[in-house]
Amino acid sequence: MVVAAAAAFSPVLIGDAYAFKLFGITIFGKDKDEGEQVPDPVRYQVDLKADTADPDLKEALENSSRLVSDQAQPVSGDLGIVVKARDDRERLIAALYEKARYGGVVTITIDGRDIDDLPPNPTFDRSGPIPVTVTVAPGPVFKVNEVQFGGDAANRNPADYDLAPGAEAGSLAIIKAGDKIVEQLKSEGRPFAKLTERKVVADHKSDTVDIVLAAEGGPVAPIGDIGVTGEKTVKSGFIQRYSRLNKGEAYSPEALKKAGERLRALGVFSSVTIHQGDALAPDGTLPMTIEVSEGKRRYFGVGAQYSTTDGFGIQGYWGHRNLFGEAETLRIEGSVSRLGETTDIGNLDYSAGILFTKPGAFFPAATLKAGIVAKTVNPDAYNATLVTASLGLSYELTDQDTISASGEVSWERDDDAFGENDYLTVTLPIQYDRDARDDKFNPTQGYRATLSAKPGYEIFNATPYAAFEGSISGYLPLGAEDGLVLAGKVAAGVLVGGDGIENIPATQRFFAGGGGSVRGYSYQEISPYNDNGDATGGRSYVTGSLEARIKITDTIGIVPFIDVGTVSDSTFPGFSDIRAGAGAGIRYATPFGPLRLDFAVPLNKYENGTDYGIYAGIGQSF
Repeated sequence: MVVAAAAAFSPVLIGDAYAFKLFGITIFGKDKDEGEQVPDPVRYQVDLKADTADPDLKEALENSSRLVSDQAQPVSGDLGIVVKARDDRERLIAALYEKARYGGVVTITIDGRDIDDLPPNPTFDRSGPIPVTVTVAPGPVFKVNEVQFGGDAANRNPADYDLAPGAEAGSLAIIKAGDKIVEQLKSEGRPFAKLTERKVVADHKSDTVDIVLAAEGGPVAPIGDIGVTGEKTVKSGFIQRYSRLNKGEAYSPEALKKAGERLRALGVFSSVTIHQGDALAPDGTLPMTIEVSEGKRRYFGVGAQYSTTDGFGIQGYWGHRNLFGEAETLRIEGSVSRLGETTDIGNLDYSAGILFTKPGAFFPAATLKAGIVAKTVNPDAYNATLVTASLGLSYELTDQDTISASGEVSWERDDDAFGENDYLTVTLPIQYDRDARDDKFNPTQGYRATLSAKPGYEIFNATPYAAFEGSISGYLPLGAEDGLVLAGKVAAGVLVGGDGIENIPATQRFFAGGGGSVRGYSYQEISPYNDNGDATGGRSYVTGSLEARIKITDTIGIVPFIDVGTVSDSTFPGFSDIRAGAGAGIRYATPFGPLRLDFAVPLNKYENGTDYGIYAGIGQSF
């Protein structure tokens, strides 16, 4: 089991009520009695009656009604109920329009009286919750009859905007169609494109709708001069260069969006806003301004974890986000783990490192990384002490494609199935990464693929070798609002060279098992074993995972899964010893990604092996 804890976890106790907060989000309970802060509190009880058998429409009406969602909270005074009811009627009518119900009628009564018949200052009997009845007669579903496109939107196909004749004429679809037209015109380099007409005429005799959409594209204008405001310690020239918005390039809303995302990802700004000019410059270009607000440069943090197999662990780090004025990051970190799992201080896992990152090195799309890390690791298969120094460069080929290369020098001392040995290696890792997922923490569609090669040379034994690995994960959404997502991943690797596996450091051999590969087995438990029952690590591996991510509510989900894997001592997987683990997990959605808790058991455990595993983290497992 692995559980992370930090100062952001804050239990709040008030009287007999209690709440648990994570990063400011109330997970359960109530912070306080909401009614304490409401002057002249009045409580009500609402009954929403929708004359429809359509479950989606019922849900949409209930979700739109503030009377329903807020009925546990009092309103201020008798007039407060009337104000809330009138606002609710507008919300419910809008919800009907979104579902193409243009003939619907919403009637709301308070204490038996229609809200349109109430006096300006009504009074109600407060001896109990005031009864409120909301009655919705949805009416028929209206269909699209005719769509006319005008201006620079002329000659377009209504079907491309989900407005083909006979389709449901929901108001949201009509609004999205207009927005899409404007986006398309802007993507042609027209920064001042706008919708000039959006008219909807409903025919209640035929239950159809006629739609008129017209747009004006405006002039085509390239990007002009780019100014920077709000900067203090970050150099303005670096901000402009790293945004990759260049004078003379074609205007593109997507380019502006990516520029903002790119600058925010640096971590040095608390906010980034890109403003485009209200008019063209005399040379016909569009001037822009990047407005930034800098965050704190220095940061530190601590964390803790617990594992059923590895005991407690603690981590700490300190960092500087803008070392020399161009968002360079320096981070010093350290950790100790396996506390409580072993009483021998020498068998604890230690790690200490210094990491330096320079974005925009040599080219705006390049990032330089350097570091030195010293650590001891003591999984069941081996005990290793190592020091690694690295220097590398990554380059963003496109928004989805990244290639990276580095050089590493590592000294390592192992105590494993082959005894105690020292290694000194030089490696040149190269990796290609294509990330086409819609969300890195909670993907619902798309895929990610990686390919890597790691040629190396072990100096003490004069042994050349190379590792090659690849993986691909994919996601398929099913059902309404992606209520079910099928997720799958396959990974494989092969290690070539070296007269014997013992001539390659243990940390560079292949193992499987644990939260990152085959759940249910302990970390690196899946391996070839020698005649003495000692894990040796392998030359090849294949692992696969399949998950069904099922949404129960907007925040809660369950995930049944199965993982399989094999590690072989040959350069081609023999598949003679395939291990599988299965289980289920719970997901809790947060703004920064789902909280994950998985429980798994091995389906064909090793003799005296792990019986189960519990894993926790932030983000999906892959």
